[in-house]
Amino acid sequence: MKIRHIQVSRGVHWVEVQDRDLRILCGCPADSVKHLIKRGLIVPQAVKGVDCETGPNTILLSDLPLQNGEFANLAEFPVLQMLYKQGMILPNHPNNTGKRPMLIGLPEQVSAQMRYIYRGNYGLISKEEIMQAGFGVQQAEAMMRLKLKFAFGRIRPTEEFLEWRMLDDDPVELAEGVVLKRLRSNLFEFSFEDEKVVIDLNLSPEESYESAYPLGFRRYSPEYFAIIHSGEGDGWDVSRPSMSSIITYQGRLYLIDAGPNLSHILAALGIGIDQIDGIFHTHAHDDHFAGLTTLMRSGHRIRYFSTPLVRSTVAKKLAALLDTEEDRILHDYFKVHDLVFDQWNDIDGLEVKPIFSPHPVETNIFVFRSLWGDSYRSYAHFADIVSFDVLAGMVTDDEKAPGLSPADFEAVKQAYLTPADVKKIDIGGGLIHGAAKDFKADRSGRILLAHRSGDLTAEEKEIGSSAAFGTSDVLIEGQSEGLRRFAYSLMEKHLEGVPVHHLRTLLNHAVVEFNPGAIFLKEGDMPEDIVLVLSGTVEKIRTKDDVYALLSAGALIGGMAALTKRPSQHTYRAVSFVQALRFPLGLYVSVVRHNNLLDKMQGTFDLRSFLESTSLFGEGIPAVVMNRMIEESKTHRFKSGEIIPSEDMDVLNLIRKGRVERSAGGEVIEMLDRRSHFGEEEAIFKVPGQFRLKAVEETEVVQFPGDLLADVPIVRWKLFEGWQRRAKQAAHQLSHKGSFINWRDTFSVRIAHMDMHHKRLISIGNAVLENLRTDGRGAALIKAAEALADYVDYHFAAEEDLMALYDYPGISEHKVRHQDLRQQVSRLTKEIQSGSRPSEKDFKHLFESWIIHHVLGEDKAYGAFLNSKGIY
Repeated sequence: MKIRHIQVSRGVHWVEVQDRDLRILCGCPADSVKHLIKRGLIVPQAVKGVDCETGPNTILLSDLPLQNGEFANLAEFPVLQMLYKQGMILPNHPNNTGKRPMLIGLPEQVSAQMRYIYRGNYGLISKEEIMQAGFGVQQAEAMMRLKLKFAFGRIRPTEEFLEWRMLDDDPVELAEGVVLKRLRSNLFEFSFEDEKVVIDLNLSPEESYESAYPLGFRRYSPEYFAIIHSGEGDGWDVSRPSMSSIITYQGRLYLIDAGPNLSHILAALGIGIDQIDGIFHTHAHDDHFAGLTTLMRSGHRIRYFSTPLVRSTVAKKLAALLDTEEDRILHDYFKVHDLVFDQWNDIDGLEVKPIFSPHPVETNIFVFRSLWGDSYRSYAHFADIVSFDVLAGMVTDDEKAPGLSPADFEAVKQAYLTPADVKKIDIGGGLIHGAAKDFKADRSGRILLAHRSGDLTAEEKEIGSSAAFGTSDVLIEGQSEGLRRFAYSLMEKHLEGVPVHHLRTLLNHAVVEFNPGAIFLKEGDMPEDIVLVLSGTVEKIRTKDDVYALLSAGALIGGMAALTKRPSQHTYRAVSFVQALRFPLGLYVSVVRHNNLLDKMQGTFDLRSFLESTSLFGEGIPAVVMNRMIEESKTHRFKSGEIIPSEDMDVLNLIRKGRVERSAGGEVIEMLDRRSHFGEEEAIFKVPGQFRLKAVEETEVVQFPGDLLADVPIVRWKLFEGWQRRAKQAAHQLSHKGSFINWRDTFSVRIAHMDMHHKRLISIGNAVLENLRTDGRGAALIKAAEALADYVDYHFAAEEDLMALYDYPGISEHKVRHQDLRQQVSRLTKEIQSGSRPSEKDFKHLFESWIIHHVLGEDKAYGAFLNSKGIY
């Protein structure tokens, strides 16, 4: 066997050609390194007497950045394993042969990973970026000196330590005789001599990436103030989640960090995503960051708490991963609350103090406290910190040299030794983590040792405790029935306007617990009781229609079946321990009827059932939002052959029956049928659509206002994933036809944020082109032209601000050129607004000339200037 192939886990494969020293990790979602360790594909070894590890030397990226809402490409830890644990970058290491780790994939995916790894290595990369996060010149300079010490004196572009191969339509030779080609999206063929291996990186709709470790199932108790231990390991620990905690406070749940496998962790603890009120974020390394996508799939915008310094780093890394702009990425999915360093910030009674911690990327550690009796009860969460020995080695009196001052060293040391009732510390060791011995004299009531793989040493066991997954430290016991208060708030949303005494009639029933795997209600059965989910996660399944969804707190199971006297259309099954309020079916129907809601609720049954059968609206939609969606929805019909007009692209359209053809450049891109949707570009993301839509048969759609859905993270996230996938598919399909203006690597100015802007400009330009190409869409053409003019103004202003920030010497001439281009776009927009239509050929010539001459000329010049300062 010349090609060795192993399926490591869902969506992750191993391909090895030993004769050519090729070991390829195919697909790299979160914790892929842990999967490789568990399969014996990464093991300890000694090379010429030097201890190191085996492992991959090449990564094949997924064509899709997201699969079923989760990151599909997270190469940060696999690359770190190659560089440091295998020794490919270490000086004088026998594995440092000059060969660099290699990334393979679509050009846009390789570029996105290079930018994301860059931010993962360094975070903010200049004094100016730190100042934008609210710091003065002296503080920013001190932070940069510290950062450069961690970076061994220089911030290096990713290209210096990684190789890459772009895989488009043509096969690529990876090594002598080893050829890789794409058969279709995420389906690849490796060939070597007379052997071939095909691997498929696609996940089916009901699949998710696997957890690297079993967690079992736990119950949590919502105490007044308690800490649930949800992770004590690190990014290399194959048995435990990475260091994290969950705070329960006055009935609310707050996460500290969002590491890999967060959805599995919450399910194991019996916590549903919609129970989470907020997240406190320490920093942007993947073992504390990869789970953000789970929080983006909530039915409400979860509150995001961190300092502007950390938030800025997280936004830049997230934008790089998603190949999108950083300005709104966090705000679109979270309610962002900035915290102030070294001050007590009040969060609904829970006080939190963020403290700066030295680390390669911007990091704040947290101390939490709550008033109780005549004092405070407190919890300190210190991830990631650095050992005193390492910090002492960084101390210098030279204010220009990389390192930190003696005064800053003492300040950090004193901050680390802040006492607390319970204190969890990072003892990962090495050059960027803490050491248990530093806390021998710590006066905290209970010290927990975390953020490491492997067992504690005897010396460490004398210093601190360990915590098993799912155990709790209760700081203030709870005395109230928080679950019943929560149940009341949920029922109030399901039965809007119903008097309190009627709601209490329903609430005066038992809160019951369902074990993991238990079925609540089967498809085709009539419910005997109504179940309101209060905690945990429930599967909703209807295999004949490919319906699979996860429900969380607030789901009302059996309600519509009871009101309509129809059997359940789905099977409901507990994923975790589930707590629920169960009350009699007849009582629920009586309350609904008594409040004159029966006719209304029965009248909306068909539409509600249809919405719940779709992948877009089948999970995570709060009851209030679903009710408003139904109230504000409109039904619209298109005749066979009708072009979907511009005004119907300002709303989200969900096809109830019929088919719609999506085309661009005269070529059909896809056919949309029942349960498919269109219009999200303009309705949700506020960008002009670049596709032509035509009903190919009589078609009925349900239309929803975009503003109603834009604030529902799970809907927005699903729409974003589909929009990105479709745009990439169209660009690939039309890349050789000349119908569209396509982004090319030669356009890159090697400044990530500006490359994002240029891609958006090309997308809007293509929307103008498509509307010029087709007849009868005058309103759409005007909207596209106005969007182009608006974005040109926005982009030029951002570009000029960037040049001013770094004192670019050519800024004056660049501004003059910008003004000339603004006037050209303004004239074009006014012509279109007045009813004049430039030819498709003329517009394409103008736009391409602008891209080629301005971007490849003037913009490349400032890009090179910024690159010389380490700005990418």
